Amino acid sequence: MGAKMTRERAAEFGAAWNSHDADLVASFFADDGVYHASVGPDLLGKSYSGRDEVRRGVQAFFDRFPNGQFENLKVQVAGDIGTFEWDFVATDPSGQRMRVAGCDLLEFVGDKVAKKNAFRKVRG
Repeated sequence: MGAKMTRERAAEFGAAWNSHDADLVASFFADDGVYHASVGPDLLGKSYSGRDEVRRGVQAFFDRFPNGQFENLKVQVAGDIGTFEWDFVATDPSGQRMRVAGCDLLEFVGDKVAKKNAFRKVRG
């Protein structure tokens, strides 16, 4: 029987985002995995396909928020889908301290992330 995503492994993936190590985060993705960032020019934000592109997208996120941290991570896994719910705390590019709530919709293939689709609340 093949590997399956567990809640514990998904939580490790979530925690990896606080490491600011793009290689570590990308290692959780399938070779053809997709990351839809929460911001960008397209309907789904900026999309990155394939592990190398995902790594590039993750690094761009870390470059934009070098001190960013995800807090209050709530992880759910049900078969080949899952969710993260989180608060993100960082200093934005203008120097303002920010806290936003958000979530990720996740799809898995085996114990790898096939898709991470990020969403966040915007105050306005």
